[in-house]
Amino acid sequence: MRKLLPYTVTLLAFVVLDAIWLTSTIRFYRAQLADLLLVKPRIVPAVLFYLLQVLGIQLFVLPRAGTAASALAFGGAFGIFTYATYDLTNWAVLKPWTTSITVMDICWGAVLTAIASLAGFLARPKGLL
Repeated sequence: MRKLLPYTVTLLAFVVLDAIWLTSTIRFYRAQLADLLLVKPRIVPAVLFYLLQVLGIQLFVLPRAGTAASALAFGGAFGIFTYATYDLTNWAVLKPWTTSITVMDICWGAVLTAIASLAGFLARPKGLL
């Protein structure tokens, strides 16, 4: 149960911040991607992404984070790697995928994952530090 708290806090931070971001930037994405976007997103793949991304933070970021600063740094790096995998692949194969989408999304992935990682780090019980 003690190990579930960091996961839950990380997930909550990640989902809330990403929801704010997506509602704030949807016009940009719609203008860039037009017909590629669904009117309503598919919930199952979205939930799977959030669950897996946060699990990745638990497995690859938090064990290396000895301080709040390192949680931010490792989280940001993990966000760059995971978001770049998605964005650079899309940029390579999708006609409407642009440089601006790629750069903006990778930067957001770094910031989002860094902040969520910090939240998870701060939620770790003292015995897990």
